[in-house]
Amino acid sequence: MTNIIMVAGIVLLFAFFLILIRAVKGPTVFDRILAINALGTKTVVLVAVIGFISERADFLDIALLYALMNFIATIAVLKYIELKRLD
Repeated sequence: MTNIIMVAGIVLLFAFFLILIRAVKGPTVFDRILAINALGTKTVVLVAVIGFISERADFLDIALLYALMNFIATIAVLKYIELKRLD
């Protein structure tokens, strides 16, 4: 069971690398924002996997908090890009 979780972690790290390439080379600003949002989502999954491996349930709370922060930040950046203000 632990080997499967380790493989999942390695696959997530590979996905981080691919998403980071898209964030740097994205042809438009919206592609870059989408890549950063996907990077945040993969971070949430990675924190949950690390919590599962280390058998610490409090990592799930941290993952949920990070997911909320990622969502709010993405909405704020998109609103700023569209309207040039955050009010």
